[in-house]
Amino acid sequence: MFFNTCNHHYLPIIANIIRQDVIKMIFLAGDGHPAPALSAVDIITTLYFKVMYVDPKNPNRPDRDRFILSKGHACPAYYAALARRGYFPVEWLPTLRRLGSPLQGHPDMKKTPGVDMTTGSLGHGIAIGAGMAAAAKLIGYKYRVFVLTGDGELNEGINWEAAQSASHLKLSNLIVIVDNNGWQSSGPIKLVSGLDNICSLFQAFGWRTLEIDGHDFSQIFEAIQIATDSKDRPTVIRAYTVKGKGVPFMEGDNSWHKRVPSPEEFKQAISYLESEKARLERLATSTQKP
Repeated sequence: MFFNTCNHHYLPIIANIIRQDVIKMIFLAGDGHPAPALSAVDIITTLYFKVMYVDPKNPNRPDRDRFILSKGHACPAYYAALARRGYFPVEWLPTLRRLGSPLQGHPDMKKTPGVDMTTGSLGHGIAIGAGMAAAAKLIGYKYRVFVLTGDGELNEGINWEAAQSASHLKLSNLIVIVDNNGWQSSGPIKLVSGLDNICSLFQAFGWRTLEIDGHDFSQIFEAIQIATDSKDRPTVIRAYTVKGKGVPFMEGDNSWHKRVPSPEEFKQAISYLESEKARLERLATSTQKP
């Protein structure tokens, strides 16, 4: 069951379904990035099922909120959320990465309904988001621009040029969420780039900064509400996440950055997620009782 504005109790169930979609899509495709997708699921779920003003039946309406998946390799989570939200049939999901499929290995705004920006070349999401947010200010629209970036791609210098410009232009309608799972493809963030002072760096450029548990739906929602209330500056939300979240044998294991489950691993992951979904449904039902 899906809602335009979901009750908090149903968000974990939707996230679970999206995690199952991610595993199935990558297994069938024989390629993909499961762990980076799984760490972003709860954030994407909250955005599309609780926060963003969007219309799946009219995906290009000019007053809609915008979303940019700067870490484009996490697109299975994005595609699953779009399908479950009603942008296109769920039956498209198993076609991930197939020749001629609208679901490319990275998001393509010209092929996939609901995708606001083509991404894949890491580091450009904040700059593009700043452009979209500036456009809204210029033409008088009230839409918000959400950018989900990985912590690893903050190595790219263009992020900080964009951060400076966004602050200078007072883009209060720009909200960046950093999926801070602590890893990039080549190893831990701290060892590869030494980047750990994410909030202080953005603060130096004049941004409002918040820190949350990126798997706590209430914290995600509340942080976005605080960010939306900003009147004169952009906001970055540092969301602490676990790479591979939701599948125990993938959690915190960077070998799953780009790896396909074996048939046995696939069965194990889906079996766990299905049992977890049943638990979440029981919990939601008991919570809703008077």
